[in-house]
Amino acid sequence: MCTLEKRGNVFFLTLTGDGEHRLNPTFISSIRSALSEVKSQSATGSALVTVADGKYFSNGFDLNWAISTSGGSPSKAVDLLRQMVDLFKPLVADLVSLPMPTIAAITGHAAAAGMILAISHDYILMRRDRGFLYMSEIDIGMTLPDYFTAMMRSKVGKPEARRDILIRAVKVKAEEAVAMGFVESAHDSVESTVEAAVRMGEDLAKRKWDGEVYSEIRKSLYPELCGVLGLITKEVVKPRF
Repeated sequence: MCTLEKRGNVFFLTLTGDGEHRLNPTFISSIRSALSEVKSQSATGSALVTVADGKYFSNGFDLNWAISTSGGSPSKAVDLLRQMVDLFKPLVADLVSLPMPTIAAITGHAAAAGMILAISHDYILMRRDRGFLYMSEIDIGMTLPDYFTAMMRSKVGKPEARRDILIRAVKVKAEEAVAMGFVESAHDSVESTVEAAVRMGEDLAKRKWDGEVYSEIRKSLYPELCGVLGLITKEVVKPRF
């Protein structure tokens, strides 16, 4: 499922195994549990780096789980897909409200809900020679949950980029995503991508920002998204004189 490690002030969340890291209720719960632990252990000057083993960051919701669990009923499979959509929403809220900078090192494909998981982080670093970001909903025949749309409007600033991602289903590689403005940088290998993410995490941790202040400023940047996620902003005053 996933593992959590802490080195200094940087937490490392790893999606483990060589599979597609499909998001089903068990996997979603595992990630949320890890993020809860991160939040409980956070201190001034913490950061989170999320990485994934294998060729996928995450290939989205576990449709095979929905089909196999449905007992052959198409309507039940759709209900189970809706259940995963509902369960994934608070995971996204966990990341958006986490009291520290968050970095995703994308060294494989991130599709549909897997792309939403990636862009729920503050910074995305990608491997340039392999892997893409892809919103597959129009290809598979389903509309977007409201929080997916709000996330895309919040994180992908260029209207033409959103159009190409959502209603052309373009598979966006690292250099293209950097040009679109929602990926920080592109790197030559798995190792260099992860190393750059670790350096960024360590550099951000050194700033010793207050986590509550950081979280509230982040939430204030995305009012539409936070409204859909049910996150409330508040004033925090903790001056460092």
